[in-house]
Amino acid sequence: MEQNILHLHPGLIWVFGATIFIMLLLDLGIFHKKSHMVSTREAIVWSAVWISLAMIFSGVIGWVFNQDNGGTALAVEKFTQFQAAYWIEKALSVDNLFVFILVFSYFKVPRELHHRVLFWGILGALVFRAIFIFAGVGLINVTYLNPLLDLLGAKPLAWNINLVLTAFGLFLVYAGIKSWGKGDEDEEADFSRSAGSRLVHRLYKVSGNYDKGKFFTVQNGIKVATPLLVVLGVIEFTDVLFAVDSIPAIFAISKDPFILYTSNIFAILGLRSLYFLLSNFVHMFDKLPYGLSIILTFIGIKMIISPWFHIPSPVSLGVVVGILLLSILVSLVFRGREAV
Repeated sequence: MEQNILHLHPGLIWVFGATIFIMLLLDLGIFHKKSHMVSTREAIVWSAVWISLAMIFSGVIGWVFNQDNGGTALAVEKFTQFQAAYWIEKALSVDNLFVFILVFSYFKVPRELHHRVLFWGILGALVFRAIFIFAGVGLINVTYLNPLLDLLGAKPLAWNINLVLTAFGLFLVYAGIKSWGKGDEDEEADFSRSAGSRLVHRLYKVSGNYDKGKFFTVQNGIKVATPLLVVLGVIEFTDVLFAVDSIPAIFAISKDPFILYTSNIFAILGLRSLYFLLSNFVHMFDKLPYGLSIILTFIGIKMIISPWFHIPSPVSLGVVVGILLLSILVSLVFRGREAV
């Protein structure tokens, strides 16, 4: 069974927790205390900060394993597992950002309030991702076929197939094929009928106008929700739906919940700055959804064939990053030809 960082190096939990707490405190309490439009320059700086923190933390993981266990191979494996899971989540989250852009446009949210909604939405994602990842790892650990056959008194198979991973793999292949060539279906979506929107309207009376960056306001002496809370509900529910794709995908990389959760959190915490970059240049990357479709299909196939053929984490990392860069390059090349 795969070595678990939570048991071997509990000190890393404190390092991770302290890093996230300090950065969120700086983000909301100092740099974004007042609502304002996030410039492209600011978005680039924050993107660089979050990516750098993720790279440093993956290096710390590799260094700790190399020092304590004296095994370079294990250190490299843990390092590349983090990297692969991080870039898979980062890549697949781009699709999520396209939807965020449409949600903000649909509800006509002032641009200076976008960061506030994304900040609180991502805080909710910290909780939901923890539930999905730790529950998923637990479920995977008890659904290997051979131990189940042993309990039933049946003869074990030559290969130890995992029922949940196989199901996830089939789902990801289906999702990848279905999303190929996906057009502008979401652009005509009625987000006011989203489950997140309906839930907020069911719990609160909602005012008709925004009140600066407030989620609640007072009208005629009565506390009511603002449309900003509705948008937050839609964003939160959308992230949960996208986690159905991205969380199974990272199970193809590692079964270590600490690796999966920390890489996932570093990736989604950098989404806000990536959103402001993408919203300014969204039309430049029209071929990116095709690349994401290929990535989903590749990961699904990796999960299905894993009992017979193991694709190492460094190879998975190279394939994912390569497909992502190639889809961006193709987008820019074709856009350049169209402009001529």
